[in-house]
Order: sequence, then structure tokens, then C-alpha cells
Amino acid sequence: GGYGIARITTVLPTTPQTTLLPLIALALWGSIMANIICLRQTDLKSLIAYSSVGHMALVILALLTKTPWGLTGAMIMMVAHGLTSSMTFCLANTTYERSNTRTLIIATGMQLTLPLLATWWLLANLANMALPPSINIMGELSIMSTLFYWSPTTIIPLTINTLLTAAYSLYMLIATQRGKPNTTMYMYPTHTREHLLLTLHLLPLMLLIINPTLIAGP
Repeated sequence: GGYGIARITTVLPTTPQTTLLPLIALALWGSIMANIICLRQTDLKSLIAYSSVGHMALVILALLTKTPWGLTGAMIMMVAHGLTSSMTFCLANTTYERSNTRTLIIATGMQLTLPLLATWWLLANLANMALPPSINIMGELSIMSTLFYWSPTTIIPLTINTLLTAAYSLYMLIATQRGKPNTTMYMYPTHTREHLLLTLHLLPLMLLIINPTLIAGP
């Protein structure tokens, strides 16, 4: 999808300051609304899915500016979010296999029964909030810088978007890990294959910041 948008933007008018303003405003509004919807979700997988909508709206915004920096930021964001979203979906599946439910109200208090899995949840949510040294921070900063150069006014909705992203990430972490454990669920221990799978998601997020030219270009 991101590749298709990148190809389409090449045929759009060369004056995005005037003709593409409605599209950029719509993408900014859509990103904020998607993050607000995340705060109202009770289904774990729906929350993660809606978070993808919010992050991909940033990719659209970067591509609509039609600048090299915007294209670079969009590429980094797509790779970073692909790894982060896949990691959180893996964690949601491990939680579902043990609780047989995706409802956040029922699957609570897992930190007490599966503390190592709670560590993975913490790392995944920190990456979703673009915490250094993950590659997510480079993608978000590139997109924000591009949009601020395009129009300084965009810093206001971008700041709101960042705060909402942090809010629903913490909401997802607290709802699943904190609280009183559900005694009706049989929490069998995590497997080595699950930890290996999560490690293969987290390592690229951390190591790509050392050599971001692999995805951002020279």
C-alpha cells in the first residue's frame, strides 16, 4: 500500500502547498481520529489494527509533501511499523492462546503470571511510542521535520498525534499486564520459539538505527 501511494504521488501536481492541502488535512485528521478510536477499544487485536491506521496516515502525509526527506521518512516508518505491528500482533496471539479471549477487561494481570512476556510487552510498546534507540524515532522525526518545513502549523496536530500514540500504548500495556490476574485462565509458560520470534522482531528495530542507510538510502 505504501509503495502504491509513493508511485501515485509522482503524478500529482508539483505544488502541494495549494492543491494537496485538503488531502494533507484529511490525513492529519484521520491519524488523530484513529488514535482516539484506539483509546476506546476493548478488543486487543482491534486496538493494534487501528494503530496501524494512525501510523500509515503519517506515511501518507510524508509522501504527499513530495520531498526526498518525506520519502525517506515514509520508507523508514513503513519498515519500523511493519516490525513493531507484527511484534505486537505476535504478543496478542500469545496472550490469546493462553486466555482464549481478546477482551482487555478479562485478560488482565499477566505480569504476575508471565513476567518475561510482560517485558516483551513493555519493549513493544516503547518501540510503538518511538523510543530510542529504535528506528521508529528516526522515521517519526523525519516525517515531522518534513511537515513542519511544509507548514509550521502542522506541528499542532502532530503533537496531539504523538501524545495520543503514547496514551493508547500505555493503555494497552496497563490493561493487559497490570491488575488482578484472572484465576479462570490456565497460564502455561512461554516457549523458546515465542521468545526467538519476538527477538527477531526487536533486533532489527534496534540495529537499523546504527546503519539506517539500509532502508533510507545513501
